[in-house]
Amino acid sequence: MLEDKKNHGGQNTIHSFQVHHHHLLIPILNPCSASKTTSMASILRSTFFLFKPNHNLSLSFSSSITRTIHHTRRNYQSSSQSHSRSNVIQILEQRGLLESLTGENLRSICSTSSIRVYCGFDPTAESLHLGNLIGIIVLSWFLRCGHSVVALVGGATGRVGDPSGKSLERPELDIQTLERNISGISNTVVQILNRIDDSNESIRVLNNYDWWKDVKLLDFLKDVGRFARVNTMMAKESVKRRLEASDQGLSYTEFTYQLLQGYDFVHLFKTNNVTVQIGGSDQWGNITAGTELIRKLHQSDSAYGLTFPLLLKSDGTKFGKSEEGAIWLSPLMLSPYKFYQYFFSVPDEDVVRFLKILTFLSLDDIKQIEIDMKSDGYVPNSAQRRLAEEVTCFVHGSDGLEEAVKATEALRPGSETKLDWRTIEGIAEDVPSCCLDYEMVLDVSVVDLSVSTGLIESKSAARRLLKQGGLYLNNGRVESEGKKIEADDIVDGKVLLLSAGKKNKMVVRIA
Repeated sequence: MLEDKKNHGGQNTIHSFQVHHHHLLIPILNPCSASKTTSMASILRSTFFLFKPNHNLSLSFSSSITRTIHHTRRNYQSSSQSHSRSNVIQILEQRGLLESLTGENLRSICSTSSIRVYCGFDPTAESLHLGNLIGIIVLSWFLRCGHSVVALVGGATGRVGDPSGKSLERPELDIQTLERNISGISNTVVQILNRIDDSNESIRVLNNYDWWKDVKLLDFLKDVGRFARVNTMMAKESVKRRLEASDQGLSYTEFTYQLLQGYDFVHLFKTNNVTVQIGGSDQWGNITAGTELIRKLHQSDSAYGLTFPLLLKSDGTKFGKSEEGAIWLSPLMLSPYKFYQYFFSVPDEDVVRFLKILTFLSLDDIKQIEIDMKSDGYVPNSAQRRLAEEVTCFVHGSDGLEEAVKATEALRPGSETKLDWRTIEGIAEDVPSCCLDYEMVLDVSVVDLSVSTGLIESKSAARRLLKQGGLYLNNGRVESEGKKIEADDIVDGKVLLLSAGKKNKMVVRIA
């Protein structure tokens, strides 16, 4: 949700748009039946009726807003003297991590005093994905520069669903799923941020349901609703897009999301001394809703917003998804090996930019890598290897990186590394696998086994690949079409690894 957020010389910019017969869902509320004890949670599950704005209804609003393992066993602690007195805003800007600020004076504030910053994560899945990693990295830079951070998990707002960037309303999650997602995301955030500062003194992980469960409807309307202008809310890009492009319109639940997120900022400002909210560029409208509420409720201009760009490839497509789906941060949903491989496959044209955005390598080190990539003696994919090592170590720790590198080297066709069944099993969830009886494998030709397991589509294709030197058994090139599986080929008596070329593999478990 990229709002029109330019601060044109500090002047307010007047925006306008027209609504042409689009639908907005508004709840049926009876003021007499909405008692003082009626909670916001119950209202957001209420019945809706269809509201059609008048044709050519013109609305206007005003805005005044503006990286070998031993190299990666690094100390990520925020006490690092190289950054403790640095201006974090300048660092973010230099690394391509700054999109917009609500106030330029935030630069001087960050360089002269310690502040507390928060970033929100809605629990829409059991794990965060690569798109969420930038928020964690920006929080990490604030930690490295001596500030405190709050990671806010949306136990309440996750029940509502942020319409930003979405063409359809998110499906409602049941309570058990929501609680499981909250636990998974909280654990991931804590583990990653603790690699920056393991004292826990500068890191807080909160759940906004802890305060929303006690908010009553009438109190919310009295304290917050009276400051919300419907024309301003409808002018938000996420709302406009849904009204203009979706046949389903926009439910009142989603429409109020910006107020809920805005109130989160108000609550954290008042109870945790949080003065800065960060988020992706699509969160600009929700963030500024919070700064405006704080200004009106507390007569304070000391709340700020900062957005970072969405993670895109050089071709403009979203970075963070593979053919199999999202690149999850939790090892329970995606192995460190698979995570590592994703970054190892980044195109040359993207690797330098991603080193700046996704790692904590110095800009001088990254510049040297860029120079090396253009030199005659450059070893292909060296920059990608460094990127994969740095990001994997940050997300999965040195143990996760060691696991990923070990598996990568051991599973490379032609590798001299001795395979063991644990290494092969370590990737079994990330590559196709099957289970066959011992009698169905012993004395069977590799060509036949490659076809029967589904690794290769036909015997003729398998023979061609063998002649080209691309058929492997346990990383050893198969030289003869007559090669059959022997007892010694079965790794630890439990498993086989077939490879068709460098990337296509099949794990064969022996029953």
